[in-house]
Amino acid sequence: MIETTRSTTILKADPTRVILLFYSPGLGASTTIARVEKLIHRVLALSEDTVETLYKKMYSEFHHRHVHLEAALHNFYLRIHHLLPQGVEISEKRQHLLGAHFAKEYSIQAAALFNPSIVPHPNQGSLARGERRFIISLRSVGEGHISSIEFRSGIISGEGIVTLDEITPFSTRAEKDPLTRFEKDKIKERTAIVSNFDNAIFDPLPEHFSYQDYVLADEEGRFEDYDISAQKFLFEIMDTNYNVVADGMSPLCERVIFPSARGESKGMEDVRFVEFTHDSGKKEYIGTYTAYDGHKITPQMILTEDFVHFRIRTMFGRAVSDKGFALFPEKVNGKYLMAARQGGEDLTIMESDDLFNWDSYEIMVSPEHPWGLVQQGNCGSPLKTEKGWLLITHAVGPIRQYVISAILLDLDQPKNVIGQLKEPLISPNENEREGYVPNVVYSCGSIIHNGNLIIPYAMSDSATSFVTISLASIFEKMEI
Repeated sequence: MIETTRSTTILKADPTRVILLFYSPGLGASTTIARVEKLIHRVLALSEDTVETLYKKMYSEFHHRHVHLEAALHNFYLRIHHLLPQGVEISEKRQHLLGAHFAKEYSIQAAALFNPSIVPHPNQGSLARGERRFIISLRSVGEGHISSIEFRSGIISGEGIVTLDEITPFSTRAEKDPLTRFEKDKIKERTAIVSNFDNAIFDPLPEHFSYQDYVLADEEGRFEDYDISAQKFLFEIMDTNYNVVADGMSPLCERVIFPSARGESKGMEDVRFVEFTHDSGKKEYIGTYTAYDGHKITPQMILTEDFVHFRIRTMFGRAVSDKGFALFPEKVNGKYLMAARQGGEDLTIMESDDLFNWDSYEIMVSPEHPWGLVQQGNCGSPLKTEKGWLLITHAVGPIRQYVISAILLDLDQPKNVIGQLKEPLISPNENEREGYVPNVVYSCGSIIHNGNLIIPYAMSDSATSFVTISLASIFEKMEI
């Protein structure tokens, strides 16, 4: 067995971490607007003294739970103010009280906090010798099993010991930017490979357009001459391509990316971030995640340079299916490369000239080990070493037990597997096997530091910890 050092640091779900969401009574029912208007009229009918009393009570109960409570309430008010009777002017407190009647708290970690990935922090200043600062992304799960993306930061010592930065009690949702603009030619280029899709449906839109431009064109019937499937596909593109902006003044641990599109309304799952180096030398953090709408899953991409501004983008092509996509940290032989898992059980590799278009794949590893005969998959992006690309993997065996292992890929021809471990690196121990999904250890990304492999990993889809393993010991056990 390979010696591993498990950390005593454990991140557990904390139901007190809440964000504010817009809430519309009767949402989805035919009476929604009528109910909203009735509620508005009831609040408008309150006397100023009653408004003052209710507002003070509401504020005293909730202001300590949210950093930007009044700003959030004002935004919710702006979403319904067009339904107020024409010419009515109300005080700021009544506006905020109205906003409070269209708000709800959502406990983002009510169920679990798991499936982490890890990347170097963009700020590596003010560290002791041998230390490295990092960022981990986490999948948090709340009411209705809706998954969102959270972040934590910390420091790895020269010996591989992980210490987390202070975690504040607040959480704030990153806001969707309604003014995100798209370049028509780029989208047409990316969708050109989609079978039987009429790219001409973009023609009614200006060369640079926003979601509002699309909505206006749709309301004016400019897409009616096109096939209904093309109209539906265009909506999916507009729905799932957007930008969000977090509060850059808040600590990283307070920033939450909550689903902002219908195509991911039930969750943004298992993001795998990697620090990607472009040909120019510019570094960017690129992640892939699984968008889930309650019926189907779709691989999506999320890109950021600063963990404040995030771009959510669609991937296209015949190979864009299933889940568990993990981008290589750089191009190889002039191609973008991605580890993936098509077909549900095989570990695959894809290549592309374009970061967003993926049209084919090859199988690298199929289930073969006794501890992983059900399926194989990656545990995040490959790590570049002198011996090859180290790809941390997961496998599923009897009683659906998940374990973590590793394979080694050729540096110049990564589709060639040149080494494999014949045993797991990590299997769930007695302290890790109980949880939302029992008998599971899982990761979405690792990091190498000072000759050690540091794997943040989930324990039974409930909590998260870290393990440190000597890189040399892995290579010693690997059959090459």
